[in-house]
Amino acid sequence: MPGYFVWDVYPVLLKFTLPLIGITLEVRYYGVFFALMALGAFLLWRWQMRRGGYGERVIETWFFVGVVSLIAGAHLGHVFFYSWDYYRAHPWEIIIFRGRGLSSHGATIGVMIGLLAYSRYYRIPLLVLFDANAFPAALAAMLVRLGNFFNHEIVGRVTRVPWAVRFMYYDDGGANPRHPSQLYEFGLGALVMICLVVVDRRYGARRPRGLLAGVFGTVYFSGRFLVEFFKEYQMLDPAKSFFTMGQYLSVPFFLLSLYLLVSALRRGPEPARAGQVQVQAGKSRGGRGK
Repeated sequence: MPGYFVWDVYPVLLKFTLPLIGITLEVRYYGVFFALMALGAFLLWRWQMRRGGYGERVIETWFFVGVVSLIAGAHLGHVFFYSWDYYRAHPWEIIIFRGRGLSSHGATIGVMIGLLAYSRYYRIPLLVLFDANAFPAALAAMLVRLGNFFNHEIVGRVTRVPWAVRFMYYDDGGANPRHPSQLYEFGLGALVMICLVVVDRRYGARRPRGLLAGVFGTVYFSGRFLVEFFKEYQMLDPAKSFFTMGQYLSVPFFLLSLYLLVSALRRGPEPARAGQVQVQAGKSRGGRGK
């Protein structure tokens, strides 16, 4: 099919065998992008939390809690949202993580639960943590979808648009040109990042609590709803449902984000330094870090 972009990059970046024990390991592009996402997200998180006056001990704890919350939520989201028929017949495999699939909506739920626990433990307002996680979430939305693109997965629907891509390592072997929906979502994440930068510069330290989280969620999940029209159906039968599972899951997150955004705008800019949450030693577990 001349005229369409052929994506034939093999998903495995590097393969090697450990000496003596003879175990062969693979380094996939997806794993590289995921590692870059985890590191970059933590640096953005630390930047936001330092601005709020928090110490390194409090900040660094989230790296481990966040990664575990994200992976566990993504795995369980895949189990219950996209593969329940299989796992209902093989329930013992729910606790076995084999990397068969990760759900971004499940990851969002997992991170939100992790932030809730983190908020209660350190006695930090939940909206402060939601805002601090907005930039990292935007970066994750970008890099994870790049990983999907290199992995020839989460592809778009068959199309004849000039920029269609033939994914040579997808199930159809590149027989059908498809929307590069992973790149659409990468662009969506970049748009969200730009919006967050603009809002952050506009309000600075006087930013209302919940504003960044509201901006992230309303822009991302409304955009995600639209992008789903170009993605291949997952789980739901297109003959029975006009919308995809991703669209149904995006609606409650969008509504929650819209509530946060409207509430923050109604409150208006915070008084000077109100955004600088003071965590006094002895009043918050972990204090300001030592």
